[in-house]
Amino acid sequence: MSQPLNIVLVRVDNRLVHGQLLEAWIPYLKAGCVIVVSDEAAADFFHETVIRMAVPNEIEVLVIGVDDFSREFPFTKGQGKNTVVLFSNIAGAARAYDRGFRFTSLNIGNVYDENCILCCSRSVLLSEQDIDLISTLINEKGVTVELRGVPRDEPDDFRNIIGQANRTES
Repeated sequence: MSQPLNIVLVRVDNRLVHGQLLEAWIPYLKAGCVIVVSDEAAADFFHETVIRMAVPNEIEVLVIGVDDFSREFPFTKGQGKNTVVLFSNIAGAARAYDRGFRFTSLNIGNVYDENCILCCSRSVLLSEQDIDLISTLINEKGVTVELRGVPRDEPDDFRNIIGQANRTES
């Protein structure tokens, strides 16, 4: 894609394309493009096909691996088609950031890790690695990380969640 993209949401959601995205986020953000950044989806023709079939025809859909995404796409805030970038996991978002995709805020909608050490909500269960990556994004990169399922929900700042978890453990 050679045209600039206006990135209006960077989101981690292991479900990728689903009802919350299609019925809430895309209309709210007036998004005309969804980029699914997932090594697994990009390597699996069936998975990619299902993703493409789920999105209405008027919305452009790209499915790409993390490294290719970070290397190949021009991003300009405020110019181009409103675009939602979806990562399947926190590690992918952090890796993309480290490889040059700079974002100032990250929305976490749904993360399930079977090695959960912190349950932030019914839909966000984080491992120690997830927490470390998020903490690095916040503390070293200056990224704002929020937990929010849909636009009408009040966002929860991840720093507050960690602070509450630390007070509970004491």
